[in-house]
Amino acid sequence: MFALDALYVVLGLGILLLAGDVLVRGAVNMSLRLGIPALIVGLTVVAFGTSAPELLVSVQAVLVGAPGLALGNVVGSNIANILLVLGVPALISAVTVNGPELRRSYLTMLAATALFVGLAFAGPITRWHAAILLGALFLMLADNVRTARAHRNGASPEPLEGADPHMPWIKIAMFIGLGVIGLPLGADLLVDGSVAIAQRLGVDDVLIGLTLVAVGTSLPELATTVIAAIRREAGVAMGNVIGSNVFNLLGIIGVAGLVGPLPVPPLMLQFDLWVMTGAALVLAPFLWRSVPITRGWGLGLLVLYAAYLVALIRLAGPAAS
Repeated sequence: MFALDALYVVLGLGILLLAGDVLVRGAVNMSLRLGIPALIVGLTVVAFGTSAPELLVSVQAVLVGAPGLALGNVVGSNIANILLVLGVPALISAVTVNGPELRRSYLTMLAATALFVGLAFAGPITRWHAAILLGALFLMLADNVRTARAHRNGASPEPLEGADPHMPWIKIAMFIGLGVIGLPLGADLLVDGSVAIAQRLGVDDVLIGLTLVAVGTSLPELATTVIAAIRREAGVAMGNVIGSNVFNLLGIIGVAGLVGPLPVPPLMLQFDLWVMTGAALVLAPFLWRSVPITRGWGLGLLVLYAAYLVALIRLAGPAAS
């Protein structure tokens, strides 16, 4: 039975990756065919689409009575996005971090982090807390769209991955249909398998969410940044990570909180939230001094992530027993 649960986890991750990819491709090309600017598509459709695995996993976790998995997924994913997803591509090509718009987005991420941590300490996260998070997400999206329109002014935006303005409508419909069907199926398999493994091993579902599920649902971002680094376009990595982290905190926890209350475990309050905040602050010197994240710094980020996992396992052992 353990092997079957592990198979569910692997299948769930695989289906999530494939379904998320085809959903984003279909949504992007549908929007382009309808005449919506590609830059705005990147800020909205693509951002939501690439975070769909985390969203569905967290909602499914609340529905099956494992809210700790939902919180662990988001907090662990945000930590992994900075230390792992930025660390790996930096080993291939330096990640550039210059530009006032990037610093503006970074400040938005810090504000979202502070809001989430504050609500977590006032927890459990209920529908009122969720409404606050979703309201902040709406304001952030409105500001991004306004800024995008103001800076467009005839400038040619960067091409979006998988964009084809001439893609046939039947192919677009097929991509969107496969994504809509595959995402909930993959999320269901991943959550069921992860919860079953946690129960068999006596491991708390929060720990599973902070490690296995968090890394698994961060694979789309990791794959994207690695490919960008191989193409010597690693500068896009920072923007992807910042946008994903903001949506994780405001959108995913906001939606999950509407589905059901999210009690915040004491260990998360004492340890993981501070690691997440510290990881976010690690980026500040790079952004404000416009220093690229080179191979040495990337290795340092990976070492920090490994140290976090070791400390987490050691701390969660006594807490779970």
